[in-house]
Amino acid sequence: MMKIQRVMKKRHSKSIFYFLLFTFYLLLILPMSATVQKRPALQGVAHMALWVSDLDKARSFYTDFLGYDEPYQLKRPDGTTQISFIKVNENQYIELFDGLQPGRDRLNHISFYTDDAGRMRDYLETRGVKVPAQVSAVRIGNRSFMVRDPEGHQVEITEYTPAGWSRRETGKYLSDRRISKRIMHVGIIVGDVPAAMSFYDGVLGLKEFWRGQGRNSSAVSWINMRLPDGEDYVEFMLYSTLPPEDRRGSQHHICLEVDDIEQARDRLEANPYRKGYERQLQINTGVNRKRQLNLFDPDGTRIELMEAQTVDGKPTPSTTAPLPVISTKP
Repeated sequence: MMKIQRVMKKRHSKSIFYFLLFTFYLLLILPMSATVQKRPALQGVAHMALWVSDLDKARSFYTDFLGYDEPYQLKRPDGTTQISFIKVNENQYIELFDGLQPGRDRLNHISFYTDDAGRMRDYLETRGVKVPAQVSAVRIGNRSFMVRDPEGHQVEITEYTPAGWSRRETGKYLSDRRISKRIMHVGIIVGDVPAAMSFYDGVLGLKEFWRGQGRNSSAVSWINMRLPDGEDYVEFMLYSTLPPEDRRGSQHHICLEVDDIEQARDRLEANPYRKGYERQLQINTGVNRKRQLNLFDPDGTRIELMEAQTVDGKPTPSTTAPLPVISTKP
C-alpha cells in the first residue's frame, strides 16, 4: 500500500511539473501571438490609382480643371512619364498610370495608409490573406505591399515614411485652386457581398454605416464601409452580374468632399478648361440625400463631388432591401 502511495505521489508531482511547464510556455508565446494578431491602425484612404490612355490629357483634367498640383512623377527608362501623382492633401493622392489598354478596367488599385506596414503584413498573414514575403520600399520612398480582395481588386497598404517623397513635400503643392481638399470615399464593384464583408470587415476592420437602394432597384445598390481608424470610407457598388471591364468607369470612382456644391459648380463653370469639357455640370440629390455633381475624366472615370451633410442635416436611414442575388461572373 505504501509503495502504491509513493508511485501515485511521484506521478502527481510529474503532472504538476508538466502543468507548470506548459503554463510557462503559454506565458511566453501568448504575448508574441497577441502582438501579431492585433491589427495595426488603418487610418484612411491613401489613394486610388487609375489607368489612363493619354497621360497628358488626364493630367490636364486633374490639374487644370480640378485645380490639383502634381508634386512628382515616376519615369520609365526611356524618360517618358509612367506614373503621375496628383496631390489632394498630405495623406491622399490620385495616381495616374499611363498605358490603359482597350477593353480593360480603368481601376489599377486602391490604397489605405497605416502606421506600420510590417505589422499589418504579419497580421494579414495570420488571418489567412496571401501576402508578399516582405514589405517593400517603393520608388517614392514609402513602404507598402499589395494584397487582393475577394473580387480580385488590388489593395495596397501604405506606410508614409519620414524619408518618403510624400512627407518630403509636406506643406507644399496644396493649391488654393483645389476643388476639394479631401477624398471622402472610393467606390469599387462588389458581386459577392458576404465575401467582401469577410475581408473588409472581418479582416481589415471596416464597419458598415449605411446601405442604399437605387430608385429603380429591388435590391441593395450600395454599402458604405468606414475605415476603422479614420473617417474615409469605401463604397461597395453592388451587382448580381458584374459589368464588363471597359464599362466600369462610373462604378469605380473617387468621391471628393465639397462644402457647397453650387459654389463648386460655379468655379468649374468659370474655369477655362470648361470650354473643352462637353458634359453638363448638373447638381443632383442622391438617394443618400446629399447634393452631388458627377464629372468624368478623359477616359470616363467618374469623379463625384459631394457635400458631407444631407440636405436637412438629418441622417438617411439604411434600406432594408435584400442583397442582389449572385450571378455567374464574366
